[in-house]
Amino acid sequence: MLIRPFAEPDTDVVVALWERCGLVRPWNDPRADIARKLTEQPELFLVGEVVEMGEAGDAPASIAATAMAGFDGHRGWVHYLAVDPLRQRQGLGRAIMAEVERKLVERGCPKLNLQVRSDNLKVLGFYRGLGYGEDQVLSLGKRLILDEG
Repeated sequence: MLIRPFAEPDTDVVVALWERCGLVRPWNDPRADIARKLTEQPELFLVGEVVEMGEAGDAPASIAATAMAGFDGHRGWVHYLAVDPLRQRQGLGRAIMAEVERKLVERGCPKLNLQVRSDNLKVLGFYRGLGYGEDQVLSLGKRLILDEG
C-alpha cells in the first residue's frame, strides 16, 4: 500500500469509503469535515492506495484506507480511520496507523488519542492489538457549528 497525503480529487472516493465503513453520521457532513481538515495540517490527512491488477495487466490504484490526524501541541488525535471492508485483516489499518504515529512522533507528539463508539467491539479489538488502552476519562463534546446534512 502506498500511503500519501489526501488530495482534493480523492474526495468522492474517500466519502464513499467512509460510507461503506459506517463512519458517516447525519450530524457530521463528511465533505465539510474534509474541507475543514484541508485548512489545518492537511499533510496529516492520509490515504492508502493499493494497486488493482486488471485482466489486461493494467494496474489502477484505488484508495483502500484513510486516517485523518492532527496535533495540537499537547496531544495527537486520529479520526476517520477507515479500511475498505473487502480489504480488512490485511494489515492496511495497521500500516496507516503506523504512518500516523510516525508523523506525529516527528512533530514531538507525546500521546495519541482517539475515540471509538463503545459498541464497536471489532474496532476496539483492533486498537487494543496496536497497544492502545482505555483511558479513564469521559469524552465530552459541544457542537459549535451545525453541519447541514
